[in-house]
Amino acid sequence: MRSFSVDFAGYSENFQADDMRDTPDTPYVHDVVRHVGSDHTDIVLDSADLMDPAVRAAVLRARDLPLGIGDMDTSLYLLFKAIRGHSTVALSGESADEVFGGYRWFHDPEAVNSGTFPWLAMRGQAGLSTRGEFLNEELLRKLDIPAYRADSYQRALAEVPRVPGETGLQQRMREISYLHLTRFVQILLDRKDRMSMAVGLEVRVPFCDHRLVEYVFNAPWAMKTFDGHEKSLLRAATADVLPRSVVERRKVPYPSTQDPAYERALRAEVTRVLAGDSAIGCLVDADKVRTMLDQPMGAVSLQGARTSLEGILQINAWLGDYDVRLAI
Repeated sequence: MRSFSVDFAGYSENFQADDMRDTPDTPYVHDVVRHVGSDHTDIVLDSADLMDPAVRAAVLRARDLPLGIGDMDTSLYLLFKAIRGHSTVALSGESADEVFGGYRWFHDPEAVNSGTFPWLAMRGQAGLSTRGEFLNEELLRKLDIPAYRADSYQRALAEVPRVPGETGLQQRMREISYLHLTRFVQILLDRKDRMSMAVGLEVRVPFCDHRLVEYVFNAPWAMKTFDGHEKSLLRAATADVLPRSVVERRKVPYPSTQDPAYERALRAEVTRVLAGDSAIGCLVDADKVRTMLDQPMGAVSLQGARTSLEGILQINAWLGDYDVRLAI
């Protein structure tokens, strides 16, 4: 059996834990490879790969809208492209976290009870940047993003199927699960489909099997966290076929490069865009962007701090490549 994983040059050696990632993937990947005896390939990328203009343009075309997440889109595209050199079909694990309650905000009382989508609440708690924070104030007033989010959240809650007699935490976690199955996972599945089909690879997702989703959705939340870990049911069901290190590992999202060279390249590109006659010029507050660019960099570059940089570049590229005309 072939297996593939994505990694970044120097990532494990220089890894720094952040709000979402405690550990790098590769040591655990290799534990699985040894355990199951797969024919494994590490797809190791560097910042030059992630900043390649042709690759970034291909990713934008595959996405078709400037909705991407920077290097996490680019690296997935390059991973799938490498896999396509060996196979035409692959399996991926999308939906396991949504079905079994894997994300950290499932288990954070403040996020669960925040009165909005819990993944947005947790970003706010962590003080992470957003793609909208660089927009000019007049545009932000017209968009009224807080009202849009509040309306979207209330419409989503109104759809949740109710069980007679279900109250308290069990009822709330049914709502949280529903939000993930109908909103959050759609983003990941769209990303997966677009990145894979852009290179001619079919990626199937067994955790999306409707029979599994429907069955686990109705399992009591106490059962889904019976041992105090996230994804308790899945861990228990697969403990005998996985290395102990993986069974006991805390949930970590898809990896993102921490190479400061990548952020320096993003900053340089944003500086160039800001200095020229850019398509995005009428949308951004140039002073906000310059203030952001003046912030010192750390020893490593964390994904959450780059969101605005990625957003500026992708929206600007989309406006230009698609010849979009704005009337604001």
